[in-house]
Amino acid sequence: MLGACDFNTMEQVFERAMAVSDDPSKYSKVFSTGRRSYVRQFNELYYARLNELKPHVLTHAARRWGGKNMTHTLKVLNVEADETTYIVGTVFIDSNKKPSTLDQVEKEHWISDPEISDGYRNGTETVYLEDESGRIRLVGDVVDQSLLVSGIVAAMLGKETPDGSFEVADMCFAGMPPQTALASVAEDKYVAFVSGLSATVECPVTLEMQLLAEYLCGTLGPVSHRPLPAQIVQVVVAGDVLSLPTPPLGHTEDARANDRSAVSALVSAIDSYLADIAAAVPLALMPGAQDPADTSLPQQPIHPSMFAQCKQYSAFRSLSNPAFLEVDGHVLLGSSGQNVDDIARYVMYPNNGPTDSPCELAAKSLQWRHIAPSAPDTLWCYPFSDRDPFILAQSPHVYFVGGQDLPDSGEARGSDGQHTTVVTVPKFSKTHCIVLLNLRNMKCTTVQFSATNV
Repeated sequence: MLGACDFNTMEQVFERAMAVSDDPSKYSKVFSTGRRSYVRQFNELYYARLNELKPHVLTHAARRWGGKNMTHTLKVLNVEADETTYIVGTVFIDSNKKPSTLDQVEKEHWISDPEISDGYRNGTETVYLEDESGRIRLVGDVVDQSLLVSGIVAAMLGKETPDGSFEVADMCFAGMPPQTALASVAEDKYVAFVSGLSATVECPVTLEMQLLAEYLCGTLGPVSHRPLPAQIVQVVVAGDVLSLPTPPLGHTEDARANDRSAVSALVSAIDSYLADIAAAVPLALMPGAQDPADTSLPQQPIHPSMFAQCKQYSAFRSLSNPAFLEVDGHVLLGSSGQNVDDIARYVMYPNNGPTDSPCELAAKSLQWRHIAPSAPDTLWCYPFSDRDPFILAQSPHVYFVGGQDLPDSGEARGSDGQHTTVVTVPKFSKTHCIVLLNLRNMKCTTVQFSATNV
């Protein structure tokens, strides 16, 4: 016989906060490759980049050096000796540390991901500035002490040396693009950033992952711990949700080597895992370097057929990498980390340690108005012919980067009042940590999950 309910002892129910999201189609074409064709040359991408960014670089150069009566030389090869001037072009770094696909083909029978170098700059490289007329070598302490990445469009102030090089005294970039006004949020609302779940065949859902899901769904721990999870209005998984085993190369007669049933079971388990979260809170999924998606950037959304359970929920979205999305009037730009990882390889190491954190590198890329300048030189990307999608047309309010070793936050400020909060999201499989961003005050906090006390 059922007893009467004692309503005084029932658990308190928390209602999840709500946020207004953008139309899924609003930013879908920004990083779309459309109908793909790989017959084009990458020089078209470089020309499109230079032509689009050059006017912005010239504007900032005029602001920076205009009061000093500095002249602008239109072509890099037209620089005259003993004349202080500034030139605009694309930075190119010639280094034997950079990966070479041709060398890789010579060494192996199979083309795979490019070899990853620890760093491309060690003092032996040559730095050039090039435009449609040619290239000129850049020299001087400013060049040696500055973070320069292949593909940046920049203005260089200096003069020609007797040997035909260009000694740089100062430099400037395109600067941050315009930014829309930041929407006001009256109450605490959080965006949860997760990256690098790296689910494996051996253990698709770890105990820490299960704790994370329960936390995001608002069912973890005592009632006193649940008000904050109830204020999470968006979850973003920034890359590497899977860690797939390396498939066998070439043809083999061994059926066991070609058996992919374990991978299918892994994908099904992650689909179920993410669907449980999407049933409780809006979830956006971006592909990463380890996921079953394009190797080259921009990675297109993971095919919805892999997420039969997730796609039943309207709150689930499969995004590209990089990707834009809006939450309550806040424009978020995100990357799964490959672009910032490659920028880090251009950092000089004068004191046996990096001079810039990944968060600082991401902030600098906003000042360049380009989030993946090293593509296609050292970062694989699609050969666009008429545009460069990595050029920023607007400054986001938040720029998050996944796949990093540690959580961090910072800011990038533009000359016209732009202000972007920059967030680096750690690999969950290594740190068991996520980052929460409060949309009310743009402050970040971390939450770490431990199974040792469970």
